[in-house]
Amino acid sequence: MQNSILYKPCEDSKLLEKFVRHQAKGSVLDMGTGSGIQALAASKNKKTSSILAVDIQKEVIEHCKKTIKNKKIEFLQSNLFEKINKKYDTIIFNPPYLPEDIKVKDLTLDGGKKGYEILERFINETNNYLKKEGIILILFSSLTKKDKIDEFIEKNLLESKLLVKKKFFFEELYVYLVKKSSILKKLENKKTSDIKYFTKGKRGFIFVAKHKNKKVAIKIKNPKSKAMSRIENEIDNLKLLNKKSIGPKLLFHEKDFLVYEFVEGIEVLDFLKKSNKKDSLKIIKDLFNQLFIMDKLNINKEEMSHPHKHIIINNKNKATLLDFERCHYTIKPGNVTQFCDFLISKRVSTLLKTKKIKISNKKMINTAIAYKKNQNKKNYLEITRVIR
Repeated sequence: MQNSILYKPCEDSKLLEKFVRHQAKGSVLDMGTGSGIQALAASKNKKTSSILAVDIQKEVIEHCKKTIKNKKIEFLQSNLFEKINKKYDTIIFNPPYLPEDIKVKDLTLDGGKKGYEILERFINETNNYLKKEGIILILFSSLTKKDKIDEFIEKNLLESKLLVKKKFFFEELYVYLVKKSSILKKLENKKTSDIKYFTKGKRGFIFVAKHKNKKVAIKIKNPKSKAMSRIENEIDNLKLLNKKSIGPKLLFHEKDFLVYEFVEGIEVLDFLKKSNKKDSLKIIKDLFNQLFIMDKLNINKEEMSHPHKHIIINNKNKATLLDFERCHYTIKPGNVTQFCDFLISKRVSTLLKTKKIKISNKKMINTAIAYKKNQNKKNYLEITRVIR
């Protein structure tokens, strides 16, 4: 197939058009306008005030300007949001969605190698251009992999509603209405911006963002997790531990999310591989001190036998403990003794030997047993003396 200048309306465009006529409101951005069918549909809705129709192809924009005369509609050449500088009440997108292996060389149809790359870029950027109560109307195909689109929506703190699913020949077409989630609205009300997905664990999703010109981390519950009250638990523990200078600084929170200062640095094992003996010993002693404080507070963290991802060391050689969602109160916490297990594990002890750090496994085990029986300062200090 030759490169196409204008995408002629087919079943997909006409399917989306039905919903644009009824759902579009306020200021409208018609992304990838093509023939202009969605912009025209939006203009016929009395609830719309203005429409900006954009397309990546200059020829398309020139054609639409010549053939469409409508006071509500303006046209602009733009590669997705590249030249957009305001927020809209409605954003419409019927993206190209055919995977590369279908052998179509056509900007109006080619959605990228997997078919969803263009729509992924759109979803990743759309929060910055959608008003608080705004809506997005998108159409995509089963060829684009619905589960991936759902994942992109979830990772941008958006929520979707399936308006229609319709079978056409070798594919199914889906029309979604997408809007900002309640969590996203709350975060934006707190002047948090540039929110981006960072990573996920079994129980929570982590996002990075900007708040008062500082980089912050946002944790929300993983919707697939069956664990109860983990966010509330972490909030309560961070409030207490921050008073002892333990954990990342908690900035603000609500019952369904928490926001804390982002901790820049590297994981503890990577630090131990790169650092010298003096710096390694300093970090180990600092961590033992934090864990001893937690033991005295009767707070058990749980992950200290395998804390690889739970300890970050910054460029000033300061150790910060992360992830307190599993913390719980207990009469006999095991933070210090679990960290002893970590240090004498084969992987870590071998690494420490390369730094000429000596730990007698027998002495470590004996002092840990004594400490477990009586968690006093004397027994704690005996543990730290084993490391030299």
